[in-house]
Amino acid sequence: MDRVSDYDYELPPELIASVPAPRRDDARLLVVHRESGRLEHRSVRDLPELLHPGDALVLNDTRVLPARIFGERSQTGGKWEGLFLKTDPNGNWILLGQTKGKPQPGESVDVHKAHAPQDPERLRLTLLTRDEEGIWTARPESAETHVALLERFGTMPLPPYLHKPLAGPEDFSRYQTTYAAQPGSVAAPTAGLHFTPELLQRCRDAGVSRERVTLHVGLGTFRPMSVEHLSQHAMHSEWCELAPETAERLRRVKGAGGRIVAVGTTSVRTLESAAAAGDLQPFCGETRLFIRPPYQFRAVDALLTNFHLPRSTLLVLVSALAGRELIRDAYAAAIRERYRFYSYGDAMLIL
Repeated sequence: MDRVSDYDYELPPELIASVPAPRRDDARLLVVHRESGRLEHRSVRDLPELLHPGDALVLNDTRVLPARIFGERSQTGGKWEGLFLKTDPNGNWILLGQTKGKPQPGESVDVHKAHAPQDPERLRLTLLTRDEEGIWTARPESAETHVALLERFGTMPLPPYLHKPLAGPEDFSRYQTTYAAQPGSVAAPTAGLHFTPELLQRCRDAGVSRERVTLHVGLGTFRPMSVEHLSQHAMHSEWCELAPETAERLRRVKGAGGRIVAVGTTSVRTLESAAAAGDLQPFCGETRLFIRPPYQFRAVDALLTNFHLPRSTLLVLVSALAGRELIRDAYAAAIRERYRFYSYGDAMLIL
């Protein structure tokens, strides 16, 4: 189970969801029962009756930044495209850049407004260094925060398989959870996209509590594996936090026999990073945790997640929780039943 090729599968292209469902909770839900191996076809709206009173839903409240930016190389005028990842302690931007040719340290890029390229206002980025993985450190020639600058110049960083040249107005709301609060992600925690305030309230009315963690989604979550064996893959670090009072409440849930139901793989990584010593403890900082078989889960009891790309660390994570064979069967059933896949697609509940 260490081979990356063990986590491959064939997906008919028409099953990739290119637009979201009319309503967030219209998504179908494939329920995977680990003990029996039974697969059940339900709807996300059924979630309150699939959980137990005393369970806790754990949501990632990160907010997706408009992290995709466009501009021109100042020296050549050539087109340039970038993806902001995060800032370093000096306020420099860490980003991916794509352009013809090979920019050199010291060059600059003039970023224009993604949705108003004719606007004369520009943001200049000076390229400082580039590492062996193609990640640049750049200095913005502005005293404004990165959040403010991206809000003005950037656009939503949609996954490439959506084949959209630019995010549309709908994407600014639908590629964001309804409870997003902490800006910092460059991709959505997609399992959370299914929740409406009404669905969350119905879960609460059913006796299911709601807790929040934060993990800012970066390269660690979505960059593909380019090695032959899982043991060779190095995860990029991502910042996450489990607050002390939240950790205490979740310990009480476990102590009373309730289940911790993670919403999304990012919530799983946060909770398991916080439980690395054995039980849930407050956590705030960078994590490089790569959850792969065999892995002993210390915090998470159940998981709501979307369907993931082949050969991805996310597919490996769900396989560590449910078992590779059961996940393989579940994905085959989802393809057979014409479920919608990936960010704007349907969901799976692993119990």
